[in-house]
Amino acid sequence: MTPPDDFDPVIGIAETLEPGLRRIVAPNPSPMTYRGTNTYLLGTTDIAVIDPGPDSTAHLNAILAAIAPDQRISHIIVTHSHLDHSPLARPLAQRCGAPILAFGAATAGRSVVMQQIADSGLVGGGEGIDTDFEPDQILADGDTIVGTDWSLNVIHTPGHLGNHICLEWNDACFTADHVMGWASSLVSPPDGDLTDFMASCARLQDRTWRVFYAGHGAAIDDPNTRLEWLIGHRKAREAAILAHLANGPANASALARAIYLETPVALQGAATRNILAHLVDLKERFLISPIGDLTAKADFRLT
Repeated sequence: MTPPDDFDPVIGIAETLEPGLRRIVAPNPSPMTYRGTNTYLLGTTDIAVIDPGPDSTAHLNAILAAIAPDQRISHIIVTHSHLDHSPLARPLAQRCGAPILAFGAATAGRSVVMQQIADSGLVGGGEGIDTDFEPDQILADGDTIVGTDWSLNVIHTPGHLGNHICLEWNDACFTADHVMGWASSLVSPPDGDLTDFMASCARLQDRTWRVFYAGHGAAIDDPNTRLEWLIGHRKAREAAILAHLANGPANASALARAIYLETPVALQGAATRNILAHLVDLKERFLISPIGDLTAKADFRLT
């Protein structure tokens, strides 16, 4: 999907999105992060910092500069422990004294299937994982986090990463990297799990949302339509994989080259990981099987 050209925020400056909510974009643009990681400041007195971002002194200073004398950072909430979202949490906590809240450490929430894959070493992974991340407070699905003029409900949404959460704020939702407007989410085994990802999409579909505030890119003003697109996109990828395998066995890399025809070279690796996630999901559903051992380079065939 081609990113919209109209999202070009000033990096490091707190921009008001609606009453009680501001966004600061971190200085870490890349093919995987778009303009940079979105750090959200929620509240007018007690401020929740949602996804403090990468290890960046400039971004740390930008967050602290956005806090007025009559405000304090009361919570630091990390949606998931990728290197573009969580490393700044500890330095920020040391400066402001607020606790770090998250679903858990890097492998928390990982499915049984993906844990078995990781333990066996059959499939690589761990791209961009903050393996040192440890929250001060563990969040569970359904928990409520409360500030003086805001509250957030925790929705565990594994898929992009096992410890990924979304945060419900009235009729808005902070969707981090699960739902974004500029691109579909990367799902890379064993840290990413497509079966979980689709189930998490279905959970978000259970209600009507006003807006999604994503981890990268602009706000999504038609969130339920975006969810429908994302689910349809994944189902279309699955159908394409099965159609190609009907012509004979293939591995994730070959399938990615055949299916992601318009994907830039810089994103071909991510495309291959997405295909691998589909292959593992299809294997678990007994629709395909690997020829020999399950590895990142294994050929798969229809069952």
